[in-house]
Amino acid sequence: MSDAVPSGYPDLGPQPVPDVRVFTVPAVPTAVVRAKGMPMATIDGLFDAVFGSALPEAFHRGVVPVGPALALYTSIGDGPEGVADVEIGFPVARALEQPIVADELTVEPSELPAGRVAVVSHLGAYDQLGGAWGSFLGAIDEKGDTPGVPFWEAYVTEPTPDMDPATLRTDLYCLLGGTDDAA
Repeated sequence: MSDAVPSGYPDLGPQPVPDVRVFTVPAVPTAVVRAKGMPMATIDGLFDAVFGSALPEAFHRGVVPVGPALALYTSIGDGPEGVADVEIGFPVARALEQPIVADELTVEPSELPAGRVAVVSHLGAYDQLGGAWGSFLGAIDEKGDTPGVPFWEAYVTEPTPDMDPATLRTDLYCLLGGTDDAA
């Protein structure tokens, strides 16, 4: 994988972004596995399958990521048995020409949306992301903007078995609605 930021997206740099920042960005092509109506209680298994077999097969066939792994949520349900429509994959330099099937999963072209996006970094374990999202969305509201859909996570730190989960960096992105008052 290239350590470069996807073309056109803001280069957030090596340090976490502690406060909400807003950027206007172009669309960025991605190679993803899509899942509709995925129960949040079992989404970890989907991540394992995508990163364990589907994406490695895509890489073997020449797909080259140009940024960190991501999960883009196009909808998410409330409640204890929430479900999500999610795309899991990587940004790529150019759109896939055709889907790649691996272990009953299909890697296909998609994109991160163009527009105004807010971003903040979360440092900590993945099981703390729910709280981080709540704080992030609240901060967007406090700035007088409107959180939109889709929203996504970029997993900047690649996890390893022996790492301290407190050092994981995940950048949270949210498409914004409302007026263009920050950039």
